[in-house]
Amino acid sequence: MSRSQARRQAEQLGALGQALFFDPSLSGSGKLSCSSCHDPAHAFGPANDRAVQLGGGDMQQPGARAVPSLKYLQVVPSFTEHFHDSEDEADESIDNGPTGGLTWDGRVDRGADQARIPLLSDFEMGNRDETEVARRVLAAGHGKAIAAIAGAKAVANPAAVYKTALKALEVYQQDHRTFYPYSSKYDAVLAGKAELTAQEARGLELFNAPDKGNCASCHISKRGNDGTPPQFTDYGLIALGIPRNRDIPANKDPGYFDLGLCGPLRIDFLKREDYCGLFRTSTLRNVALRQTFFHNGAVHSLRDAVRFYVERETRPELWYPRKADGSIDKYDDLPDRPKANVNMEPPFDRKAGDAPALNATDIDDVVAFLGALTDGYEPTK
Repeated sequence: MSRSQARRQAEQLGALGQALFFDPSLSGSGKLSCSSCHDPAHAFGPANDRAVQLGGGDMQQPGARAVPSLKYLQVVPSFTEHFHDSEDEADESIDNGPTGGLTWDGRVDRGADQARIPLLSDFEMGNRDETEVARRVLAAGHGKAIAAIAGAKAVANPAAVYKTALKALEVYQQDHRTFYPYSSKYDAVLAGKAELTAQEARGLELFNAPDKGNCASCHISKRGNDGTPPQFTDYGLIALGIPRNRDIPANKDPGYFDLGLCGPLRIDFLKREDYCGLFRTSTLRNVALRQTFFHNGAVHSLRDAVRFYVERETRPELWYPRKADGSIDKYDDLPDRPKANVNMEPPFDRKAGDAPALNATDIDDVVAFLGALTDGYEPTK
């Protein structure tokens, strides 16, 4: 295939992927499209404040996790248990542990595999199998586009239709103008086309300071060594001890725990207790557009999400319930043994009664800075 032919095919795949992304007829209910949960106006995340979204054939089946944004996934590394990286590119001695992969538990590496999950999920688009997806794709009128990409015979082969649809969704999400435009105010600042306000600048300083927010230890805020824009994530998987969200129907069962890397949705590490409770660090780009935070949507404002980091250890009574004996049930969304996996690095390195790493004004400043990570800023310079 020549370069021009490859370019043409990529354009065709992208156009088909965009059409499929917004097409609710691909779902069992006929009412749910990819964009229903991944709204372009909300950085391809949810447009509402539900902890989990509803889907399935009757549009009443609840999910198990908060819907993540689909933006800025283009450089997420493939999942590995041992990620070696450091500021010094010549020093690969530092093992950062489980890192990368798409979804909250990193269980797939490719966009096509990611697209497969909601299409076949009982509580999302609700298709029984690949053949049903292919049938819906053709019934929706996408056969001509499939034939143009994969050949006229492909439309008679459900497996070929399905594979082409997944590839198209993957290619669509590689459109940089839509999914990774780097058009926030902070990007303009880095390009010398804008300046942070005094409050935003203070927020950035607190965000970076190891003895304050220490946010940048996981949400990297500086350019890469090759000059690439900051991604505001290190892609690592980490246990934060997020409070149990009792609004999630699955959590009504006291014996059910969503343990991320060690299951139940990911099944290859079910016996790795040291992996229980670990979820992938999301990018903070466009975080101000969200109404739910963390993997279980337990927090519903950006300010409260920042508060959690500095109050989890200093004022745990504000975040966790009490046991029958009156003691605080810290990290209550984890069984007892995996609680040992919860991260204790700053600002979690304090104890109950200590002053938090950030005060109320500091928190406001950090939130102001995070607002500067929203795409669509137009410089006046």
